[in-house]
Amino acid sequence: MAEGEREREQEQEQEQEQELAAAAAASGSAEPGEQPEAVQRGSCQEEDDSCSDYGSHDKLGTVLGRFVPNGNVLFPDTFETNHLLFYERFKAYQDYILADCKASEVKEFTAEYLEKVLEPSGWQAIWRTNVFDVLVEVEDVEYSALKVVVRLGKPFLCESSTSTFTLECMQELLKLKEYRVPLLELWMVYEESGEFDQTALAIEHVRFFYQYIWRSWDEEDDDDFDYFVRCVEPRLRLYYDILEHRVPSGLVADYHNLLSQCEELYKKFLNLRNSISSSDSDSEAENVSMVEGLKLYNEVEHLKQKLKLIENPLLRYVFGYEKHTGLQAKGIRPTGTKITHVVSSTIMSSLLHSLLRDKLYPEPPDEELEIQFHSDLLTAVNACYEGDTVIICPGHYIVDGMFCIADSIELEGYGLPDDIVIEKQGKGDSFVDCSGANIRISNLKFVQHDAVEGVLSVHHGKTTLENTVLQCETTGVTVRTSAELLMKNSDLYGAKGAGVEIYPGSTCTLIGNGIHHCREGILIKDFLDDHYDLPKITMVNNVIHNNEGYGFVLVKPTIPSDVKDNPAEKLEENIQNTQSDGETDNIRGLGPEKLCECASNEMELYERTEISGQTEGNYEIANELGATSAKKSQMHKKRLSELGITEADDNLMSQEMFVSIVGNQFKHNGKGSFGTFLF
Repeated sequence: MAEGEREREQEQEQEQEQELAAAAAASGSAEPGEQPEAVQRGSCQEEDDSCSDYGSHDKLGTVLGRFVPNGNVLFPDTFETNHLLFYERFKAYQDYILADCKASEVKEFTAEYLEKVLEPSGWQAIWRTNVFDVLVEVEDVEYSALKVVVRLGKPFLCESSTSTFTLECMQELLKLKEYRVPLLELWMVYEESGEFDQTALAIEHVRFFYQYIWRSWDEEDDDDFDYFVRCVEPRLRLYYDILEHRVPSGLVADYHNLLSQCEELYKKFLNLRNSISSSDSDSEAENVSMVEGLKLYNEVEHLKQKLKLIENPLLRYVFGYEKHTGLQAKGIRPTGTKITHVVSSTIMSSLLHSLLRDKLYPEPPDEELEIQFHSDLLTAVNACYEGDTVIICPGHYIVDGMFCIADSIELEGYGLPDDIVIEKQGKGDSFVDCSGANIRISNLKFVQHDAVEGVLSVHHGKTTLENTVLQCETTGVTVRTSAELLMKNSDLYGAKGAGVEIYPGSTCTLIGNGIHHCREGILIKDFLDDHYDLPKITMVNNVIHNNEGYGFVLVKPTIPSDVKDNPAEKLEENIQNTQSDGETDNIRGLGPEKLCECASNEMELYERTEISGQTEGNYEIANELGATSAKKSQMHKKRLSELGITEADDNLMSQEMFVSIVGNQFKHNGKGSFGTFLF
């Protein structure tokens, strides 16, 4: 819990205790005695998919269930509202509560929503504070103040973990509060009739909003933009991404720490501003305070910008991982030697003989080869220095942890991938993190479980995957900014996200792979062109099939209106017209020397003489990427011209993101071969 939240809770507890002490003194009936056992909070068993935010539109409007507390408690059951889906909350805020309001109108819109939905009286609830829980009956609602008028419920039920409260004590406390308590501290008692379902749901939506979405500075950041789009949606998505372990724990900790710092500094800023505004003097002390206030304001604005970067689902990973270094590279071993590590739980003499013959006999024969044997794979990798090799014998290896490979080493399976299985056990952010200058992985099968970032992430340097099987559970392979991946003759399947995610400024070469049974096959994040170069992509002879969505997805920014009707736009129109006319050489006009350039001598180029149902996705992708590159080049030139700068190179295709996209097959993908997502 953030430090600011702890302080607020402590203040609330002190206030409640002071009020209770006053109530007890007034009633004279507080009886000392043994403290009762604390109320045991119930918790529902988490279902595998019931909380998934990106899944179930069909479950919208589900009737609220019953929450039964754990243990022997006296309180009645309440409505279960903790497990609402993302789309249920999203729809409520977008369609019913906030709509297109500004930040300054949130309280007004919330009050109007409650007035339409909330039953004004006739229902029971449990009033929960940091000091006690007590059963109350609601008699009236003050919508704009988010307060309710209550009286004690019958029978009188009250429990506390700190002291014992009698009926007279609680009555006096309510009298001191004028029988008005916060609406958001009420948990509605369950009613089978369904009459109060919407009331319980409304209280939950408003409580959740002020607990997880609203920020104390939002109202001052008011502008003409839709508050829901600007703030609510990204924060809601982040909440559910964190809930479902799709955000690395380090980034989550950073976010909560930044939020706590920002709240604390903003509170100091408000106090300082109020003290200055209430003072009429023009003293030197006030001038010092104004300077300090300006400094606090700048610090708050800086923290707010950092929070926005993490809240934005497209930006949080790019900027959030700029500081990612993982394990620092060890470099060359102090003795200057390179070691071959052999991993096997047990080894038969015949296998050892074959291994010596095929891998361990040095070339040239007079060179000594130092060998170390390991039974644990993770230990072997962690023992590596620059230039070492790890040879993994057939077997099933369970890894409880993650691989952080920061040196240029080689991991090689001795045999077929299906015979050398490396399976992740336990939760963690990553399975394999690569940041070495030149890492090679071959002849292995990785089985991923509960890795937030996917089965393999390339953060820096170059990683080569060859003849490797990747059985995913969340995301597959991620190629981050400035990193390079060469993936050849490998098989990737099972990702709930994209099989391969390609970030701006990266280089990705895919040759002869199978990518299938994922949500999306390949996803290219083509954004932030002001900060990073376009990714460089080569795709040759891959088979991308049976994915739930598209085989290939491009995420790109919406082109501003002032760039439309320019030569880039006309170029795209010409491309589309040529394609509609059935021409088979519709890409050659964009520069065949570029499109046919190969990243490896091993790539085979095909003469494209006709469009088949299997390979037409190559042309569709090339056309879209070519048009996007042309548009971005035009935008770049426009920015430079505004600064009085011109470029000698006038080739619109000079910044295209693809080196070659040929010979790929797209089959049985749910939404088609190619799709775009505009933001």
